[in-house]
Amino acid sequence: MSDYLELQGIRKRFGSANVLDEVNLQIREGELVTLLGPSGCGKSTMLRCIAGLSDIDGGRILLDGKDIANLPPRSREIGMVFQAYALFPNLTVSQNIEYGLKMRGVDKAARKSRSEELLAIVELTDKRDAYPQQLSGGQQQRVALARSLAVRPKVLLLDEPLSALDAQIRKNLRSEIRAIQRQFNMTTIFVTHDQEEALTLSDRVCLMNKGRIVQEGAPEAIYTKPRTEFVARFMGSYNVLSRTDAFKLFGKVDSAAQSFAIRPESVSLLKGSAESLGTDRRIAEGTIHTVSILGNVIRYGVEAAGVRLTIDALNDGRSLPLAERSPIRLALDESQLLHLEQEGA
Repeated sequence: MSDYLELQGIRKRFGSANVLDEVNLQIREGELVTLLGPSGCGKSTMLRCIAGLSDIDGGRILLDGKDIANLPPRSREIGMVFQAYALFPNLTVSQNIEYGLKMRGVDKAARKSRSEELLAIVELTDKRDAYPQQLSGGQQQRVALARSLAVRPKVLLLDEPLSALDAQIRKNLRSEIRAIQRQFNMTTIFVTHDQEEALTLSDRVCLMNKGRIVQEGAPEAIYTKPRTEFVARFMGSYNVLSRTDAFKLFGKVDSAAQSFAIRPESVSLLKGSAESLGTDRRIAEGTIHTVSILGNVIRYGVEAAGVRLTIDALNDGRSLPLAERSPIRLALDESQLLHLEQEGA
């Protein structure tokens, strides 16, 4: 598939702040790309620039080969769903969904047909005559999604649409969004600061920091192969180690890197004899300082060889969690130690 939406050298400033700094991004038709990053990194601003809600200070925005950077929002054929549902409180669910079609002069019969089609897809047929205030947060967000899809946009932009919802509703709704996106083969950009959301939803994740995309790739690659300390820290509970810390734990460092990372699930807590592990792992003595139950995972805070580590173990119910201040032995696999690049390298 060729690139369908392309950002070329996008720049955006607010006063003296450089919010988007020469951003380049290519998105294929039908792809769902997530912009992930901390607050203030520029991800929502990028969506607003694509939608035409904010002007850019430089660069080009190409949609299906056409530069749309100077077009007004209504001429860009782009739909956007905001964190705030922005539904019209005086209109019914059906009327909200039909609103964009009505503004485009679509006749009543066609509007109703399209509305009924989308109501069935978002499973709100029985709510067609309800008003927004009579719906739950998840239902309101589905109406907002249906309203954006009604005009058949070429690109759908979703700006943290689930952040105001309860955890279980978020999980259910993001599955629905993914299913609808695939059903329509809709080119979609999803903005979130939630790592789990990005990893479960996306074809590709673009991690942003300080107005730039610092790493992009398939969800699995972003999680398992962070290139820099920022990416490693943001993508979960990676243990980021200095060169000195790595030497204390592994006894050698065959790399010129100055910082390293190892995933919390890549360090094993030993209960049996060390001899059964073979020679490919290094054993370290440590002490458990904290124990946190995270559902199916038990997260331990451990100190070993003077280095603080986070270790995740499966909470499979076969044994009680180890107690705080308990001595423990760790198995460290050097093949799991990632060598990080310097920021900006």
